[in-house]
Amino acid sequence: MSYAVETRDLSRVFAGKKKRRFRRPKENEEHLGPVTALDGVSIQIREGELFGMLGPNGAGKTTLIKILATLLLPTSGQAFVAGHDVAKDPFPIRQRINMVSGGETSGYGLLTARENVWMFSQFYGVPSKVSKGRIDELMHTFGLWDKRDAKVRMLSTGQRQKMNMIRGFVTDPDILFLDEPTLGLDVNAARVIREYVMNWVRTQGGKTVLLTSHYMAEADQMCDRIAIIDNGKILACDTPENLKRMIRTETTFRLEVDSIRDTTSFTAMAGVKNFSHKDDISKNRSFLTFILEDEGPVAEILSTITSQGKKVHSLQKSEPTLEDVFISMVGRGFE
Repeated sequence: MSYAVETRDLSRVFAGKKKRRFRRPKENEEHLGPVTALDGVSIQIREGELFGMLGPNGAGKTTLIKILATLLLPTSGQAFVAGHDVAKDPFPIRQRINMVSGGETSGYGLLTARENVWMFSQFYGVPSKVSKGRIDELMHTFGLWDKRDAKVRMLSTGQRQKMNMIRGFVTDPDILFLDEPTLGLDVNAARVIREYVMNWVRTQGGKTVLLTSHYMAEADQMCDRIAIIDNGKILACDTPENLKRMIRTETTFRLEVDSIRDTTSFTAMAGVKNFSHKDDISKNRSFLTFILEDEGPVAEILSTITSQGKKVHSLQKSEPTLEDVFISMVGRGFE
């Protein structure tokens, strides 16, 4: 079976850097590295699939995208996009792909939004008449029509990202790489992007998307299958429902408590499989998530919290989420 994207034992190691202390002579330089960004990654993405890659910052998501987009060579292993080897035959790949990253700065500030997108379409050889028609349609769809003649430097962050998304679709790629495309966007802008991407894959036969994200709900909503990656390794790969089913025999409890400093005792409790917490300094609250073998440790957890003089504001038993799957595997959250 042929795949839109396939990697075989793919690895990427970055050479170490030299860190100079206090800008003194070379004898005080300290060697850092090497760093393994990808460690034996093997995935297969089917044509017409919206495939997600989840993991925290530094997990290897962007490195993988850059290799698949022929911007970076692997250290070892193989990667194939549209049937072509990224290292040996990159040019046919570039004609069939496009890539959009969240938070990127693209385009030329002196050009308008419409001029910038048109310019990029010409790099791909899209006939000018065709590209202008697509640009107008996409600008209406993404709510950027009123800003079509605005200089890029005058656009807000969300408007620039919408322009970047239009740039990604204007070439009508067969395979689209989206590297955290909704990073830092407001709720409405992110929703527009999510809905368009899902509709594009469903209605345009044979289109494939590889989406990287650390937004769990986004991936759960959008993706047919999801790979969870951490420290350059694939921990699991399946549909969102099957991933959550992996820990459905366990119990997930979420608590909101007064800001708590000492959480070391939670991980050592019998029956606590994994634990993570997040702090909201502005509200002076801590949000605790426990993956439990059963409900036995709940009383001890509550006792530990109250013994520190902290108040429990809410306790909720919930169905497992993708974040719970990750916590169950590696013992920490996505932050």
